[in-house]
Amino acid sequence: MLLHARSACTYLLPLSRVYHHSHSTRAAVYATTSPPRKLTSIFKSPPFPPLQRSSSSLFSSSSKSTMSSVSAAAGTRLQYPHLRRDESVVDDYHGVLVSDPYRWLEDPDSEETKEFVEKQVKLTESMLEQCETREKLKKNLTELFDYPRYNPPFWRGNKYFYFHNTGLQAQSVLYVQDSLDGEPQVLLDPNVLSEDGTVALSTYSVSEDAKYFGYGLSESGSDWVTIKVIQIEDRKTEPDTLRWVKFSGITWTHDSKGFFYNRFPPPNEGQISDVGTETHQNLNQELYYHFLGTDQSEDLLCWKDPENPTHSFGADVTDDGKYLLMYTAEGCEVKNKVHYLNLSALPDGLETFRSKTGLLPFEKLIDKFEASYHAIANDDAVFTFLTNKDAPRYKVVRVDLKESNVWTDVIPESDKDVLKSACAVNNNQLLVNYLSDVKCVVQIRDLETGSFLHKLPIDIGTVDDISSRRKDSVVFFKFTSFLSPGIIYQLDLKDEVPDLKIFRETVVPKFDRSHFFVDQVFVPSKDGTKIPIFIVARKDIILDGSNPCLLYGYGGFNISLTPSFSVNRIVALKHLGAVNCIANIRGGGEYGEDWHIAGSLANKQNCFDDFISVSEYLVSSGYTRPQKLCIEGGSNGGLLVGACINQKPDLFGCALAHVGVMDMLRFHKFTIGHAWTSDYGCSEKEKEFHWLIKYSPLHNVKKPWEQSPDQTLQYPATMILTADHDDRVVPLHSLKFLATLQYVLCTSLDSSPQTNPIIGRIETKAGHGAGMPTQKIIEESADRYGFMAKMLKASWTD
Repeated sequence: MLLHARSACTYLLPLSRVYHHSHSTRAAVYATTSPPRKLTSIFKSPPFPPLQRSSSSLFSSSSKSTMSSVSAAAGTRLQYPHLRRDESVVDDYHGVLVSDPYRWLEDPDSEETKEFVEKQVKLTESMLEQCETREKLKKNLTELFDYPRYNPPFWRGNKYFYFHNTGLQAQSVLYVQDSLDGEPQVLLDPNVLSEDGTVALSTYSVSEDAKYFGYGLSESGSDWVTIKVIQIEDRKTEPDTLRWVKFSGITWTHDSKGFFYNRFPPPNEGQISDVGTETHQNLNQELYYHFLGTDQSEDLLCWKDPENPTHSFGADVTDDGKYLLMYTAEGCEVKNKVHYLNLSALPDGLETFRSKTGLLPFEKLIDKFEASYHAIANDDAVFTFLTNKDAPRYKVVRVDLKESNVWTDVIPESDKDVLKSACAVNNNQLLVNYLSDVKCVVQIRDLETGSFLHKLPIDIGTVDDISSRRKDSVVFFKFTSFLSPGIIYQLDLKDEVPDLKIFRETVVPKFDRSHFFVDQVFVPSKDGTKIPIFIVARKDIILDGSNPCLLYGYGGFNISLTPSFSVNRIVALKHLGAVNCIANIRGGGEYGEDWHIAGSLANKQNCFDDFISVSEYLVSSGYTRPQKLCIEGGSNGGLLVGACINQKPDLFGCALAHVGVMDMLRFHKFTIGHAWTSDYGCSEKEKEFHWLIKYSPLHNVKKPWEQSPDQTLQYPATMILTADHDDRVVPLHSLKFLATLQYVLCTSLDSSPQTNPIIGRIETKAGHGAGMPTQKIIEESADRYGFMAKMLKASWTD
């Protein structure tokens, strides 16, 4: 219903694809449950933490490492630090004893953890110093990143707003203008809020009359947000400051008297010294309404549910301002409840409840976790929803609140394509975005009947960042593909035939797309299921197995990896001769909820089988060979990489695992990890424990030379990446996995066959990925791809 850049149409994700600008509004219900964030490093400006050489992090220690690291030149072994193993830490899982000798690494504030991190940073730096292409990558990435980037404009009141980055700015800047041709004025420049660019805009919303701008700031990549308000006309900052906000949108009532938001109880009663480094569980989220000009202590508590502490909430005010919708989610399941409150029936608005005790008197519409429901439009009490109820590929339905048991289909479920989003436009039309074999197809349909009107003539790629309101006849949206950095389209629906034209097209200097090709192939997995993959390479590629290859995957939480542009990929293609591949494995949303379910819970092994099958295809088809193949993934994709190197260590030459969920037996105990049990299961349940223990990266590290007659078999060169302020997938996952890999494969033996390096890149003042400043992105990319190039013996060509 409420659509603009970064609205609910584009942010139903654990971690948004838009890293420099985030969401607001009704996406909050899913942002709250935030599974491990999807990281699309080889597609877009990666959010992964770059290595900060500073020693001022939470992890830094005043003590000096006594362990030296030997040159990582070819043929020279790295000297790994010897770590204390506490063999007394043993857990009993339903009669199965499981040791956890590095449990002490779960305490980020201990001196022992700080010393461990310091030693790993020195070891990694000694390795990276030997990566000849590192500085060349940094230089070329800096040059290629230096191009202007825009997001589609969106309306509020009588003003237009848009984000713009001149190229190398740490964060994108928000501009406001009176018309599309008007002089743009800076409304908010996050770059002036910190010297190093680590204060980022996390969420925002403009009031209906465009008088106020509410925005949330995060520091050092943490999910914690502080909300502030400014007057748009004179840029005056209001005194309002709201703290302990997390996984929240900002949703204004149409009278502009205030907004809805979510917050948690302060962690450890406010005793945290460095917010974002704590690991305690995020429980008991509450929905509040903030009256502008008042202290946060006076905010109206709208909803809480202490009997269900893992539930999360999101608020949406309908386009007509009459109704408040509350979405309730449980974990990351693609299911939610819907309750509503008729605001127009309150003569004094929410002021009615300021002097009363108790929660808002919501009425029930959907009171069971049976499916996903998100409102698209309403005509008074008649609502149109996008849902997967009895429709795993989604459909559009309608219901009258006065007869809430009667639901009618408006757009039935497609036989094959997934209805990714539906937006009300031009008063009585719908802009619908289908995913067809992982490529976007955009149509115009009639809002009342759902009947097909037009298909928009767009290229193969991804459409998102849709900017629209129901009352507007003009829509803006962004198109990207592997070889197109971005086209903002302007769609005029005033006439019977839609008028689609380019509003703004991004051009990257020194990039000629004609040198490259994109292909889509369907690869049979272990059980015969066809897995789509995209292959991006130079047109003059020779399929003789000699090419470096970078394979990226995610496979979880109903998230789809669709075509998008990446400076990193272009540099790897141009200068390292790399083939870039994206695997749309099960667990994602590429083919709807059935595809998601096929890679979750008891079916999680399908994700790893799919990824391994794609890897084997790339080898057998001559694109690469195992020694030249690097796999990469972040968050849930980090888990994917960790599991695959355990299961098929000889299939890969290099592995890059970003901020991964590595301890599958304890992930639910930290921050928002409990929300991911909907995709993974939980070790506290016996049946689910047996699923998890079979693939948990931390618990399945084995000496491969003992599992094979080939005594030289070893793990690929591996880089584990994490960051000190990652309060989504907390660093302990990566630290424990890194310690385990180094011990089992290296330090437990006097002379180990494991000569490929196992290193960790541990960033400071960074989190799970969102809001990373551009310079840090460049440095981190140069480090990881410099490491990859050396391990794969990829030569540099100008």
